[in-house]
Amino acid sequence: MRSRFVLDLKEAEAAVAAGHAEAASNQWPVTVAVVDASGAVILLSRMDDASSASVSTAIEKARTAALVGIPTKLIEAMIKDRPGLLSMDRVAVEGGVPILFHGQKLGGIGVSGVQSHQDALVAEAALAALQPMLKAD
Repeated sequence: MRSRFVLDLKEAEAAVAAGHAEAASNQWPVTVAVVDASGAVILLSRMDDASSASVSTAIEKARTAALVGIPTKLIEAMIKDRPGLLSMDRVAVEGGVPILFHGQKLGGIGVSGVQSHQDALVAEAALAALQPMLKAD
């Protein structure tokens, strides 16, 4: 029988806090979403002044990264050669990163609210906050 690792709320909270800290230091109003391996939302947090449209986009970026297991930036780059990827109900916009541990997809982090490369910086900061927790096991 195989073991499955899962994200918990404490880990999602740490990721969101780090993402918000990075965004606040740059005065970027964003929404940060953390999803589990199935793409279901664990935690969603919209900063003051973040666009209401950023909520669904952050969720979909996180969901895509979790299900596919690669950053959404890579999917965006792949579209040029494989436009059929657009028909797969995935978001191909930078700002989503997968959460991986021991070869397993644990979930994803998605950020929306500013330019896509800025969203990605926030998502990477959120992911970096999880690294010590993931290495503790």
